[in-house]
Amino acid sequence: MGSACKPGKVYIVGAGPGDPELITVKGLRLVREADVIFYDRLIPQEVLREAKPSAKLVFVGKAPGKHTYTQDEINRMLVEEACKGKTVVRLKGGDPYVFGRGEEECMYVLEHGVPCEVVPGVTSAIAGPAYAGIPVTHRGIASSFAVVTGREALEKGRRMVNYGAIAKAVDTLVILMGVSNLENIVREILDAGVDPETPVAIVERATMPEQRVVVGNLANIVEKARKAGVKPPAVVVVGKVVRLRDKLWKFA
Repeated sequence: MGSACKPGKVYIVGAGPGDPELITVKGLRLVREADVIFYDRLIPQEVLREAKPSAKLVFVGKAPGKHTYTQDEINRMLVEEACKGKTVVRLKGGDPYVFGRGEEECMYVLEHGVPCEVVPGVTSAIAGPAYAGIPVTHRGIASSFAVVTGREALEKGRRMVNYGAIAKAVDTLVILMGVSNLENIVREILDAGVDPETPVAIVERATMPEQRVVVGNLANIVEKARKAGVKPPAVVVVGKVVRLRDKLWKFA
């Protein structure tokens, strides 16, 4: 940070899973107060319209294989704008610290002498299944759950997620960003000895008006997803709690 920097503050804000009403009260207040907003691909337009007329809105969204800006560029822009004394909001889908790289951005900002605060958001890992009538826990059925990524960063150089081991260790497995790798994930879970009849649900465009749900089991979910043409963003849920959808789906 140069000597001319008179830092404002950066807020790493979770906008929630898609439904614009699921952003937190604090998150919405900061959107309304921000001088600059850097926003991701899946941020609802209804939320962006809450920004003040003078706010600078910068799209930095990422799609698989297509990045508007690199992560390093985003990090630098956050600091550059804050060094002008501005209130900067980095608006991210879901929760910034659940596979959102919000922690990387906040660390970079802090390392450059700029104040940074994270504002948690509602994660699609829980809200997505809930909007489909699927609780991730239920007394007598599921007392544990795990959330994993279905797409590991290539730069890690090694696998960190053992889907089969995790699926056997918990009652409910929630997989984010797993649609493109679904066949390999399911094969690994089955190879670990998990019952092929274990229920599976895929919630596409979770919490949005166009949400749809594909339900099956480990033995047939890949084929069902293929026939339905399921596309990202989608949340995959593996476990007996999927059966509760028959009683709870009308809530969604």
